[in-house]
Order: sequence, then C-alpha cells, then structure tokens
Amino acid sequence: MFYWLLKFVLVGPLMHLINRPKAEGVEHIPSNGPAILAGNHLSFTDWLFTPLLSPRRITYLAKAEYFTTPGLKGRLQKFFFSGTGQYPIDRSGADAAESALNTARRLLEGGRLVGLYPEGTRSPDGRLYKGKTGVARLALETGVPVIPVALIGTDEVCPPGPFRWRPRKVTVKFGAPIDFSRYEGMGGNRFVERAVTDEIMYELMRMSGQEYVDVYASSLKKAPADERPDADRVPETLAS
Repeated sequence: MFYWLLKFVLVGPLMHLINRPKAEGVEHIPSNGPAILAGNHLSFTDWLFTPLLSPRRITYLAKAEYFTTPGLKGRLQKFFFSGTGQYPIDRSGADAAESALNTARRLLEGGRLVGLYPEGTRSPDGRLYKGKTGVARLALETGVPVIPVALIGTDEVCPPGPFRWRPRKVTVKFGAPIDFSRYEGMGGNRFVERAVTDEIMYELMRMSGQEYVDVYASSLKKAPADERPDADRVPETLAS
C-alpha cells in the first residue's frame, strides 16, 4: 500500500512536476508473470524513476545497511525501504552474490518484476561499464524474459557527490524482451553467461547512447585517478 501511496500521492506527482519524465516502450512490460528488468545505473534516483513509469510494481534488492542502521535515521530508512517492497541483501562475505541470486530467484518464482543493475554500482562518469554475469545466470536458470531498461538524464538530476535534486528531464526506455532460449540448459557455463551479459550490455549501450568501457565500474572506483581508462573500444562480444 505504501508503494502506491508514494508513487501516486507523496513522491510521484512531485517527480513528474520537476523532471517531466517520459517513458518509451512500456508495452514491452508483461501484464503479469515474472521478468528481469536489467538497467544501466547512473544515479541513486534510477530505482525511483523506473517504477514511477512502470505500470507494474518493481522490486529491487537493497543493501542490508538500509535496514539495520541504528537510530532515528535507521528506523526511517527501514520503514521506507520495507514499505516500498525492497528486499535486503547482505553484500559482505564470500556468499553475498549467491545470497542475492537466491533472493531474486524467490521473487521471480512469486511472479515479481525484479530490477537489477548488471554494472553492480553506479557509473562514476556517465559511461556504461562492463556487466557482471549474475543477471545472465539468473535469466538462464529461471527462463524468465530479460527487459533492458535504459535511463537517460538521471545523472543530471542527482549527480555523484552530496545529495541534490535538479530539475532535469528524464527518459526511461523499456526495450523488447531479449530471447535467450538458444542457451537453454547452459546455465553455469561461464562463457555462455558472459555472452548473455554482453548481449544485454550491448542493448543498453544502443538504447542509452552511452560510451562503453570494458572494465567493471567497481574496479575503476578503486583505481587511482591517473590509472583510470579512457573510453575503451567496444569488445568483440558486444560489437557482434
């Protein structure tokens, strides 16, 4: 109930007024049943604009810290994320990735739309970074459709750094579901999972118009500034 209250009464109308978001390809979202929405990740606001323009509720996996922070701020965070249907995942430890995938599987088995960001973290500079293969593994093991979601302009609404919200236009493009049936029964093969992930990232690159960098964004953020790469060429697996 709180999810729809936020969308239609408390937050959604203000977002429409300030940012005038536009949706394209909404017809690609199935009217029922599970699907994976795989999006590029430019801003903290991505997980707000995508559900705002989706006719169905989308569930994201949120880091556990949002649910366990002590004090008043922690209680407010927990109320907000729980109320909007987000699911906590522990991103620490060796089993963090598997735990997240198990949670996503359960949600898909329940017929949910599950939103994922293959890059694993926000882009530090507006470019599109190499996708992690968890999304491919999930798609191959469950057989559910993967809908690419390209966000444009959210990095201008809320750029990296101190939180601020700017009146910039936002576009959310929902792409046609990508068919991976040719890989049926091949889940767990790391070469197949990489090929599937790269196909998703190619579609996001095409839809968003972003430059592609063939490194993980998380690795880039840890590197010294003078060692960070310029825009790399599109790898063969993406260009094919």
